[in-house]
Amino acid sequence: MRKPKIDYLLLFSVLALTAIGLIMVFSASPTMALKLGDSYYFIKRHILYLLLGFAAAYFGVRLDLSVLKKWSGLILFCSVLLLFVVYIPGIGKRISGAQRWIDLVIFSFQPAELIKFSIVLFLANMLSKTKDKISDFFRGLLPPLIVVGLIMVPIIAQPDLGTAICISVTAFIMLFCAGANLWHLMFVGGLGIASIIALSFSSPYRMRRMVAFINPWKDPQGSGFHIIQSLLAVGSGGFWGLGLGASRQKFFYLPQQFTDFIFAILCEEWGFIGALVVILLFILFAVRGTRIALTAKDQFCSLLAVGLVSWLTLQALINILVVLGLLPTTGIPLPFISYGGTATIINLFSVGILLNISLQEKIK
Repeated sequence: MRKPKIDYLLLFSVLALTAIGLIMVFSASPTMALKLGDSYYFIKRHILYLLLGFAAAYFGVRLDLSVLKKWSGLILFCSVLLLFVVYIPGIGKRISGAQRWIDLVIFSFQPAELIKFSIVLFLANMLSKTKDKISDFFRGLLPPLIVVGLIMVPIIAQPDLGTAICISVTAFIMLFCAGANLWHLMFVGGLGIASIIALSFSSPYRMRRMVAFINPWKDPQGSGFHIIQSLLAVGSGGFWGLGLGASRQKFFYLPQQFTDFIFAILCEEWGFIGALVVILLFILFAVRGTRIALTAKDQFCSLLAVGLVSWLTLQALINILVVLGLLPTTGIPLPFISYGGTATIINLFSVGILLNISLQEKIK
């Protein structure tokens, strides 16, 4: 029998996206970095995060998946504990009104990024054991829903509604692929949508974001400023873009220009062509990841691949739609491209796990 080979197309898509991210962080970050006295501050840290991320990816490729499966419950438990550590004075770090980070002096760690991987891993293990019971609402579907629901509470409290939505939709996709009853899922999905709408209007800052999404020009210097500057960046890029480094919006007009809104700067400098290349690379990643899930050796590996691909692709989709003004601002970074420490390392580790699954023996 022919020995399985690593999925080089998936690897290519990730390497290409990280290369684009490296170039864009280098282009978009110097103006903000000058405030810290070093125009290369962020790009140097991003290179370090990428090196750690690729080391994590290599570890993920070499990891025994049965060991990962065995410790999935403990990994999730530790991840949830870290969600509460952010509230400990002197350890937790608050940025722009959000309590999401643990201060490790050298860099900040964001537990919500780890929980994305942990919940996918736990659900893959849990659902692979449920098998025929998944079609029963109370014995099969309700237990994983309770787990996801309980984890949503501290995430929403941070507040981080974007991450909560991303995890919830990923869990929904995994439940569907595991064989859950479609009517049950539609009922749960309806409740989920109603909850998101209620939460969107539950606090003043979320209300401002909704108003800015509906009509950003109502308050162009306040709640609508962010999305207006993003659209100006995207629109001014035209078809071919202004050229690498030629962005005007990165000069303190567009906030978070090398993190959550880096795609807007990419559109401004690389134009429609550059944006299309990035989108096609994410489509390639999704297609090859889906193929890995379909050819995995067992249900655990298959569901794990489904969850990882769904989470990363969904996060990319949400980020791009936010930048284009088609969704309210959520604060979710663009995988493999946005600047970030925890996200970069966890995302690349997840890619390593996907490549690991691709090397496993095919289903007969």
